[in-house]
Amino acid sequence: MEDYAMDNKKIFDREKSFRFTGKSDFKIKKAATTAVDEKLSKDDIKARIEKNIATLQDLQGKLYAQTHYGVLVVIQGMDGAGKDSMIRHILSGVNPQGCEVTSFKQPTSIELSHDYLWRIHRHIPARGMIGIFNRSYYEDVLVSRVHPQLIVNAHIGGVTKLNQVDDQFYEDRFKDFNFFEDYLTRNGFLVLKFFLHMSKDEQKDRFRRRIDLPDHNWKFSSADIQERRYWDDYQKAYEDAINNTATKKNPWYVIPSDDKWYSRLCVSDIIDQRMKTLPLSYPDLDKAEKQKLEQALEELKNN
Repeated sequence: MEDYAMDNKKIFDREKSFRFTGKSDFKIKKAATTAVDEKLSKDDIKARIEKNIATLQDLQGKLYAQTHYGVLVVIQGMDGAGKDSMIRHILSGVNPQGCEVTSFKQPTSIELSHDYLWRIHRHIPARGMIGIFNRSYYEDVLVSRVHPQLIVNAHIGGVTKLNQVDDQFYEDRFKDFNFFEDYLTRNGFLVLKFFLHMSKDEQKDRFRRRIDLPDHNWKFSSADIQERRYWDDYQKAYEDAINNTATKKNPWYVIPSDDKWYSRLCVSDIIDQRMKTLPLSYPDLDKAEKQKLEQALEELKNN
């Protein structure tokens, strides 16, 4: 009865509800930014998140001990969507030894001297690890789509003019991403992609809070306001990216994110549900190894 009260609708499947596989066209304007299908109190949501954190802690322990699989969690969203706080909350119970968070900023000169996925591949988690990308390689079809001059400035091959950074250029990048994610999947990595979908009005409110509250001032950047002017362009870029890179094996999860706590519940739910599909378990020692343990235990008793 307690579980039913916390979920409100026991049959509501957040993993299925927010999953997009590319089977149908994704229309970003039709995607919800609020929890329209669930009526949960904040206390209920927090209680459920705590359960999810405990579940993830157990799954991560098995993942780390087994070292057969790795998990990559990609978190994308507009400025102010709650990416940082999302990571901080849902990973609060995970052993830091088995988890790595990478935030991708503007590429350095060294990174620009390599292929554009070079800096990404070197941060893919090892088997046994959970890797979190706070922004990711998708920035290369989002920010650069809105500001194509970035591509020209990167001196990529024969790309020297803006008119060369056309739809075909980005279609090729989408193919790169699909191949890259398929490659990771074939090598035992679970790729989970989340888009924290926030309304423009909610972003405005969050920016105002960053300015009004002194202890939130450090979060605010004038660049955030400048990028807000391109809101519609970014929405179109996200729509195209999701439509072109969502697959059955590696779907996108479009998470309603006007309520930060609800978005945290959804993401933690989905991570747990997808990780449970992996055949995770603590290694079972063979007879010889068990015998060594028994001998060690006997020696401890005698000394």
